Amino acid sequence: MARTAIDKRDHAPPAKVEVLTEPKGPGYPPGRMVIATPLEIDAIVRRIPRGRVLTMDTLRASLAGNHKADYACPLTTGIFLRIVAEASEEERVAAGARLAPYWRVVRDDGTVLDKLPGGPEAMARLLSADGVDVLALGKLPRVVHVETLAWTPPPLGKAAGKPHAGKRKPR
Repeated sequence: MARTAIDKRDHAPPAKVEVLTEPKGPGYPPGRMVIATPLEIDAIVRRIPRGRVLTMDTLRASLAGNHKADYACPLTTGIFLRIVAEASEEERVAAGARLAPYWRVVRDDGTVLDKLPGGPEAMARLLSADGVDVLALGKLPRVVHVETLAWTPPPLGKAAGKPHAGKRKPR
C-alpha cells in the first residue's frame, strides 16, 4: 500500500548535515549541507503571512541557518516541499485542517512552482486570492514585485520538526 503524503511528512528520517569535502556538482559545493525534513519545511511554510511569498533561496537559507550549515540540499528541499503541498491537499480533503500555504513559495524570480498540486494556474489563483499580484507572462505565472513581497522566516527553534497534533482550524 502506498504511503500518504501526510505519513511521508510526519514520519521522515531526522535532518542530517553532510560535510562535502569536494563539489558533487552544480549547487553542491564543498561545505556543510543540511538535508532537512518535510516537517521543518511545513513549519516554515505555515508561518508565511497572507499577501507575502517565500522564495526557494530564502527557504533553503532558513533551513541551513536552523542547522548551522552552509546551505540546504536543493534537490531534497524541492521534494520535501512537494510532500508538504500534497499533505496539505490531503488535509483539505479530510476537512477541518489548517492548510500549509505551499502556494506562497515561489522561485527566486517570482515564477510560481509548476510541480505542486493543481499546477501553475492553481498556484496563481491561490496567490491572487491572498492579495498577491500575479501576471501570466511567458510559460509560468509570475509574482509582481517579488522583491517587495518576499518574506524571511525567523529561526524555527525547538518546535521544528515536531509532528502535528490533532486537527487545526480551517483557514
